[in-house]
Amino acid sequence: MRATTFSEFLRFYRRRAALTQEDLAARTGLGVRTLSDLERGRVQTPQAQTVGLLVAGLGLDDTEASEFVALARSPEATQPRPERTDCAPPPAKELTGRASEQEELAECIGRAAASSVLDVVVLHGPPGVGKTSLAIDSAHRFACSFTDGCLYLDLRGMDPVPLTPERAVERVLRAFGVPDARMPSEADDRFRLYRSVLRERTVLLVLDNAANEAQVRPLLAAGPGSLALVTSRNVLAGLDCRYRVDLGPLGHEDAVALLAAAAGADRVGADQESAALVARLCGGVPLALAIAGHRLTGRTTWSLRRLAEQLSDERERLDVLATEHVQVRTAFEMSYRQLAPEAAAVFRRLALIHGPDTSVAVAAVAADIPAADAETLLEELVDASLLRPDLPGRYSCHDLIRDYARERLHSEEPDLDAHRLRTRDWLLTTAMKAASSFRPDDEGASDLASADRWLSDELANWRGAFREAVADGAHEQVLAVAQSMHWYSDHRGVDELWEEVYSAGVQAARALRRPEEEAQQLNFVCWVYTARLMNLQRAMKTHEEALRVAEECGSLVEMAWAHYYRSGIEGRSSNHAAGVIHARRAAELFREGGMSSGVVYALSLAGVQLQRLGRFAEAIETHRACIAEERAAHGERGVANENAAQFLLRLADCLTAAGDHDEALAVADEADALVKTSLSGVRAIVRHTRGIALSNAGRLAEARDELAGAADGLADPEAKVSLLIMLADICDRMGDHDAATRQRVRALAASESYESPGMTNLQHQLTAALRLSA
Repeated sequence: MRATTFSEFLRFYRRRAALTQEDLAARTGLGVRTLSDLERGRVQTPQAQTVGLLVAGLGLDDTEASEFVALARSPEATQPRPERTDCAPPPAKELTGRASEQEELAECIGRAAASSVLDVVVLHGPPGVGKTSLAIDSAHRFACSFTDGCLYLDLRGMDPVPLTPERAVERVLRAFGVPDARMPSEADDRFRLYRSVLRERTVLLVLDNAANEAQVRPLLAAGPGSLALVTSRNVLAGLDCRYRVDLGPLGHEDAVALLAAAAGADRVGADQESAALVARLCGGVPLALAIAGHRLTGRTTWSLRRLAEQLSDERERLDVLATEHVQVRTAFEMSYRQLAPEAAAVFRRLALIHGPDTSVAVAAVAADIPAADAETLLEELVDASLLRPDLPGRYSCHDLIRDYARERLHSEEPDLDAHRLRTRDWLLTTAMKAASSFRPDDEGASDLASADRWLSDELANWRGAFREAVADGAHEQVLAVAQSMHWYSDHRGVDELWEEVYSAGVQAARALRRPEEEAQQLNFVCWVYTARLMNLQRAMKTHEEALRVAEECGSLVEMAWAHYYRSGIEGRSSNHAAGVIHARRAAELFREGGMSSGVVYALSLAGVQLQRLGRFAEAIETHRACIAEERAAHGERGVANENAAQFLLRLADCLTAAGDHDEALAVADEADALVKTSLSGVRAIVRHTRGIALSNAGRLAEARDELAGAADGLADPEAKVSLLIMLADICDRMGDHDAATRQRVRALAASESYESPGMTNLQHQLTAALRLSA
């Protein structure tokens, strides 16, 4: 059969494949309305990307595809549109946010004139970032810099049938006036003539949308003084070129500016918060921003807030970023269909990973392949501009590409749950193993630095897996993760993370009807509110619930921990006498429950409260006894060194308060020696303690350096604010009053959103001191 129009051809092939319009829409990612308009002839010349998706969705062979593409390029039914022969670039559009890239290309073009060979620039990047627009802009701006002007060729690299080098050469020769009668019939002869013609000219040769190196190499024949600007979604790593420009998404301000250019500056200016959210949800991708802006211009009753809300649903985002003939999804589809099956599978399964980036090891687990194979395939995705290499061994992609990968994952993976659970279980099992290295009773020779690094690097990934387990009601797994994190969380991780983890642990223990473990998790939540978030009202409420549950189930150890954390609450509230009582009660319960390490922690906390009451001799004696008992129980290994260092630092702090500065510094040095290789905040506490001792000893310059180095590493908000105040006082004593004011302003900012009697007192000190400085 031979159809007479593109629409008839489309309808014929769809029916031959026994597909409804809905079926074809699902295969291609095109809208049903778009397909209907194409079949009714309402769209005379469909876009090349749309035709490419139809070719793949209909399963056409090479001959059928060629004829189908030719018909699509012709508003007349039976003859393909004559190809352009002038090789002039399309009209240029005003660019937003590409000033630095324009300047970089201008420098490349300026250097080409003095080059002894043909200079080649490869402009590569992911779909939709504006490579063609930037290349066309350069073509118009710099054509006059070359004696023989600019030649522009769309190589149609993402089409089912890209432009062949032979056809490209023929077009260039016609552009230079070679008539058909003189056009060589043999391809080799045409290439020789092409090289001869260009060798004697200086041109700006723009080769847009290249498929691969093999398509480009035969066209790089111009002589010295010329420049070839090649654009491609692929990196074209095998192409010998002088310059490479990696074009990525726009920065935030430029993305908002592009949205304003598309939707109207007044509209964006009237709701800048929503505009910023839209720009962020579009990932800074110019194509997505342009579509978002055009949707707004066509819907005058829509608000930016409504568009932002629609884009916030990651399952619907790509549907929103579509107009009748242009879709962000289509841009990604073209690159995806070019991948080998193995690379496509890795691309899909990366959507199983919740964080913004991944290591090779995590990707290998998600893809269920060896790590060596995973790294090779990840690099293929980098070459296709679907991934970006970050730090060595880590890869990322922007959110819109991740959304597309998730679509492909759900539509093409029959064993989705098996892949999802395998990835989740590996991440959480590995996280628990790493976190368990920080237990004081860990008998293994754990590499704490490696464990700490893994938990930090993969935080977003294992946290996402944890949230998935919570949503799935995997109570055993959730509780196991929460229990494993206790000692790791002591000096690491952000406050909100631990509130989330331990609150989920409480709910999991309740669902499993395990009251002792419920009390344990409530105690951990109490610690978060007391030590990290400093919300003493919620801390006290959680403490009371933990103590009640522990008493009801008869758990001496959890009752002890409840009193231990209650001592911390009393200390934050400046009720140090009550803090001593609860700490000593915790020690008694730990001893009765057979937990010797708990006795040490409780008595150490009692020593801190005694110091704050001014009972220095008693506090020092208590601290020395705790240190001796800790060393006898654990020796010097693993995380026990960090715990021993903390007890030493409490002793050093007490010695400083008692006026024994030299002994305090010696003890602080002893603590420092235990944590030399630690990556945790313990080293910041060492510097803080030493800084206090040095300040009290009058060694101000040394004290300033130690405190300045400790400020960013302290997890305790009250300790950090106190440190900054002390640093400001030292600056005043050294005559640097401007620096003192800066430190007090910094301290006041750090104290915001925390409520406790101690923090309130510090805020009053700061307010008074800043008024005096003013």
